[in-house]
Parts: sequence; C-alpha cells; structure tokens
Amino acid sequence: MAGARRGNRFFEVRRSPIQGLGGFATRVLPRGTRVVEYTGERITHAEADARYDDAGMRRHHTFLFTVDRNTVIDAAVDGGPARYLNHACEPNCAPVIEAGRVFITALRDIPPGVELTYDYAYTREGGADEDHPERYACRCGAVRCRGTLLSPRLKRPRAGGPLPAGR
Repeated sequence: MAGARRGNRFFEVRRSPIQGLGGFATRVLPRGTRVVEYTGERITHAEADARYDDAGMRRHHTFLFTVDRNTVIDAAVDGGPARYLNHACEPNCAPVIEAGRVFITALRDIPPGVELTYDYAYTREGGADEDHPERYACRCGAVRCRGTLLSPRLKRPRAGGPLPAGR
C-alpha cells in the first residue's frame, strides 16, 4: 500500500482540494498519455454490492471501477495509485477500457502540478441513488459542475421538437 501512495513516473499522490488524496502531474503530460492503469481485485457486481452498502454510507466512498457486465475492479484490495485520482465534471483525463483492462489517459496537455481527474459518471439506477443525492455530492469546483458524481441525466427531446439525426 505504501508504494501505491507514491504515484508513478507521471504523478505524485498528495492532499487534494477536491477530496482526500489526489494525483498531481510531476511533468508535462501530453494529450493521449496513458497515465496509469486502474488495478485491484477483479470481482463480480454481486460481490461489489455485498462489500459496499451505499444505503449505509453517509457519502459514497469506494474504489470500484466497472469494467463490463461481469467485472468490477476493487482498488481497495491490491489496488494501485490510480485509485487516488479524483472525480471532476470537467476532467483532464478519461478512462479507456481495452481487453478488460482500464487505463487512465490524458485528454489534453497537462502541466506539472495540476491535479489529474476523470469523470466518475456513476450509472444512475434510480431509487436510493436519486433519493439521496448528498451521498454522491461533487466537490470539483468546475465552472460547469453538475453537483454530483452520478452520470449526467439523459436529455429527452421536447414534444414537437426535431428528431435526432438518423431517425
């Protein structure tokens, strides 16, 4: 675990103004740089649900990353430094899933000292997620902050409005 808190050759882990610890660039990271792989124990969604009871949490705090319909990575178990990258509504990084592996990649050039972030965009499942938005409160401070770690709401076309292209 101590090694994981050191970051890697692209970033260091330290206190974040967003939340707890965060990853901060230690050098210029050009757009497209594969910054880090999200690692940890690979488990099923059922196991993730059994481990973490969102309803019992005052605020949502886990190190889970959904890979696909069957697999979740729990970085709280044998996870690497990617688990320290915080959420932002206007992120400078994004996850890329390739062959069941998750890589965090720079969306634009990132100068040294800047906190590395990606949009967690947790899937909205209704029920408790929507009933207790305070569990998923965002603290990123972005100009266009959604106020939540949950994915953006889908926009529905207005009645009588134009149909989306291709329909």
